[in-house]
Amino acid sequence: MITIKNVGRAALALTAVTLLAPAASAQDSMQDLLGDVRREGREISAENREREQEFLSKRNQQQALLDSAKASLAEEQRRSERLKSSFDNNELRLTDLEDTLRIRLGDIGELFGVVRQSAGEAKGMVDTSLLTVQNPDRGDIATELGQAKKLPSIAELRQLQFLYLEEIAGSGTVERFQSDIRDAAGGITTGEVVRVGLFDVVSKDGFLLFSEQTNSLQLLTPQPAGRYTGPAKDFFGTGAGQIVPMTIDPSRGTLLGLETKKATTGERINQGGPVGYVIIAIGLIGIVIALWRLVVLTGIRGKMRKQLKSDTPSADNPLGRILSVYTDNPHADTETLELKLDEAILREVPPLESGQSLIKVFAAVAPLLGLLGTVVGMINTFQAITLFGTGDPKLMAGGISEALVTTMLGLIVAIPLVFLHTVVSGRSRNLIEVLEEQSAGIIARATERR
Repeated sequence: MITIKNVGRAALALTAVTLLAPAASAQDSMQDLLGDVRREGREISAENREREQEFLSKRNQQQALLDSAKASLAEEQRRSERLKSSFDNNELRLTDLEDTLRIRLGDIGELFGVVRQSAGEAKGMVDTSLLTVQNPDRGDIATELGQAKKLPSIAELRQLQFLYLEEIAGSGTVERFQSDIRDAAGGITTGEVVRVGLFDVVSKDGFLLFSEQTNSLQLLTPQPAGRYTGPAKDFFGTGAGQIVPMTIDPSRGTLLGLETKKATTGERINQGGPVGYVIIAIGLIGIVIALWRLVVLTGIRGKMRKQLKSDTPSADNPLGRILSVYTDNPHADTETLELKLDEAILREVPPLESGQSLIKVFAAVAPLLGLLGTVVGMINTFQAITLFGTGDPKLMAGGISEALVTTMLGLIVAIPLVFLHTVVSGRSRNLIEVLEEQSAGIIARATERR
């Protein structure tokens, strides 16, 4: 029994092979096996040589590919350097060209910016101009130039120039034309209107305002005071060539709108409340009394002047009654006559000073009532603040108005009453001085006779 191990590749397949032949057969088998091993070794060697040749061939090919790739890389690197150099040169040249272009187009670029700015200003001007009522599309060129992305043409610049010139020329013209008028209720009617420059537009009903939102004329509601509306209506009714006064609002309606919000005299008085009514009543009563006393004293002064020119005493004036005391007591002594004259003067003084104390009281009470109204108004204001806070000033306006209006009314009443009281008291004092002077003269003449 023979066992063969690790004899080449063929020997591996013959491991643990048991030969059961005779000794001669075993020798032949060994020879065959050896031949097979040799043959297979030669085949393997040939196969390995082929593989080595193939490997060497492919290695040469890979080396050639590597050399070719390195050559391509080197070429691309050289090309990259050339392109980079060209790019840098182009950058420098482009910078020079841009500088040259900026220098050459500097004035034109500035002009473009100015045109866009002017177009924007012209657009705002046209939107609020009264000329737009007659030509609603006149601002299209300003809108186009304001949004333009390129330089404007000469024709477009001339149109913008004409827009400004139209505005300048329109400020000095008065034109009458037909236009739609929107009333306070939103209704639209067509009527004749008169445009006064760029300031006012009037119709037969009064002033009109130009609304940018609706691009139409709207009747100003309410109209301002008659001293403004009257001349406007008269101006609307005049013909060409006539010269009449006219109210001009340079703010194009803002000042007229403020005039319509001003409170009238009646509204101011109502803001004063009950205290304001009492102050006005006191003022009227005091003025009536003062005027009545002035009339009475003026009449008495006239009668006394006549009495001074007459030797006959008259009972229709205080001086005549004083003189009658002397004529009625021709034989009385000086002391008795003096006492009688003093008594007569004392009787004449109260009628001459009648009503003065009441006027003085009214003049003193009026500012005190104004102060009372101020306190009441401030109380109402603080009550509104307590209930609603300070978020809405309109809730406090009523109390503040009452406080200020009553103070104003108190001063308005007190000032003329003080003046009238001074005039009335001065007038009566002059008359009393005349009576005292004449009384002293009478006593002096009576003393001389005795």
